[in-house]
Amino acid sequence: MSLINAITSPKGAVLLVPAILLVGGTLFIGQKVDPAAPQARAAAPVAAPSQAATTASPPTQPAAAPSAPSQSTAAAPEKPAGGSTFSADQRKELHSIIKEFLLNNPDVLFDAQAVLDARMEKIQSERMAVAMKEFAGELYRPTGSPIVGNVMGDVPIVEFFDYNCGFCKKAFPDVAKLMEKDKKVRVILKEFPILSKGSEEASRVALAAKMQGKYWEFHRAMLEVQGQATEASALRTAEKLGLDMPRIKKDMASAEVKKEIEDTRKLAAKIGIQGTPHFIVGDRVIAGAPENLGEMLDKHVSDVRKEGCKVCAN
Repeated sequence: MSLINAITSPKGAVLLVPAILLVGGTLFIGQKVDPAAPQARAAAPVAAPSQAATTASPPTQPAAAPSAPSQSTAAAPEKPAGGSTFSADQRKELHSIIKEFLLNNPDVLFDAQAVLDARMEKIQSERMAVAMKEFAGELYRPTGSPIVGNVMGDVPIVEFFDYNCGFCKKAFPDVAKLMEKDKKVRVILKEFPILSKGSEEASRVALAAKMQGKYWEFHRAMLEVQGQATEASALRTAEKLGLDMPRIKKDMASAEVKKEIEDTRKLAAKIGIQGTPHFIVGDRVIAGAPENLGEMLDKHVSDVRKEGCKVCAN
């Protein structure tokens, strides 16, 4: 990401505020405490040349009535218009300092963004944990979602996915490998078509294949095939698997299939899931498809078995 993109992005704009405040505050404080600053010098009255002599000897004439300050006394600094802390010249100098600082220290933005991302991820995880407990029944004991692996397994793994999601295709081998080596996991697959019309069409065909007992075979074939998922490609896959095509076309338009997709979308919104793939292993969350997904799945499954799941439905 370039510096310009970082600054002009929403996150960059947010991160720039503390930088401005930091540098601006430093400049402001420096001007307040620096006795050599022009403003400080201007605020101090200029002593009259004869002050020392006047102090040394008493006045020979009666003191005159108080009068307006003489021309030699400097006026107090004028407050910038609009109640601003800085004058126009000070703001110009501040902008120059900030620009120079960011150009010389661009890593500050990325460091701050990393801290912000970590904090936001923690907040999101805490909110999701509460939602997962509240909607545990829909999440872990669904009535319409496909369940593969061991339907009575001790550790539930929920995956929200889209057949047109490249990262879902990348993640599939790790999921399949886990199911092959661990016969105790229960994998709940949530059809979450959010990327295109073709995604929803493919999901409808998948759920129709479920009604014929061929969901996993269809699911695997669709995620292993290259190219865009559409109704046409999904129907071709179903036909290759030997499914009853007239029934597939009828079932994919059924109210049951439509309800499952709508229910999944509502559940994702309630929990806070916005992208695919999204894994929930017990009460542990994996967003996306990291390079070490297989290792993460293994570790979370092991941890859930040892420590239990705080939000899973019984």
